[in-house]
Amino acid sequence: MLERYLAGRTALVTGGASGQGRAIALALAARGANVGVGSYLALHGPLPDKTDSYFPPQQELDQVCDEIRALGVEALGSDLDVRSADSVGAFHAALTQRFGRVDILVNAAGIAAEQPIEGHTEKLWLDILDTNLNGAYRTIRACLPGMIRAKWGRIVNIASTAASVGAKDNPAYCASKSGLLGLTRCVALEGAPHGVTCNAISPGFVNTRMLRSSVKRWLAAEGNVRTEEEYIAAIAAGYPQKRIIEPEEIGAVAAFLCRDEAFGIAAQDITVAAGSLW
Repeated sequence: MLERYLAGRTALVTGGASGQGRAIALALAARGANVGVGSYLALHGPLPDKTDSYFPPQQELDQVCDEIRALGVEALGSDLDVRSADSVGAFHAALTQRFGRVDILVNAAGIAAEQPIEGHTEKLWLDILDTNLNGAYRTIRACLPGMIRAKWGRIVNIASTAASVGAKDNPAYCASKSGLLGLTRCVALEGAPHGVTCNAISPGFVNTRMLRSSVKRWLAAEGNVRTEEEYIAAIAAGYPQKRIIEPEEIGAVAAFLCRDEAFGIAAQDITVAAGSLW
């Protein structure tokens, strides 16, 4: 059984009903934290045009909350739109009313789009930045004051290797993740005297539905001459470890950053990409 060093703590995880967010929520729960799981749900309709992500249905949110409770802690799930200050504020208020405070914040919600600059409409560009960068600002703005008052807090932002390396036809995504690294460093400096850390995790390709959404589009562009698994195997072959990252690996790193012993790790961008820079 895992050491429950987060017993009595409360975490807020955005994008927590699927992919990396789900794995992080379960990792924190397994280590004793109560978890608030917020995700933008499928009830809002299909993805914005030309974007890659995954909007889970209500039953997936309910399922991850049940799995969290099965680990002996409490869960609170909610539809959450990080583009809305009202939505973020309401979820934060619900968590603090139920658990007293939010000790841990993980920003895992995100969307992407593969388009050249000319292909990014004003709306597409703003949707990506408003989710990936401004969304993290809104949740941090809600959670940081309470952490400072409590003299303990952990903030983990899920960035990407794309923040540092760049990728052709991904200007909005790369810009949003690069901005997230800058935000991470500034928040780390603000929280440092008060027992609060802020770090970023930059994964490479992770085996999630968001990745598979992208793969389906890439396959269609090349005429579907390969299967989805063949395409993913080709991505893995380009990594030094000859594999792509599993969501649970990101969960384990995020949980480690919440340890008291990890307090000295702050303002860092931690790459998890099977030995690759991308």
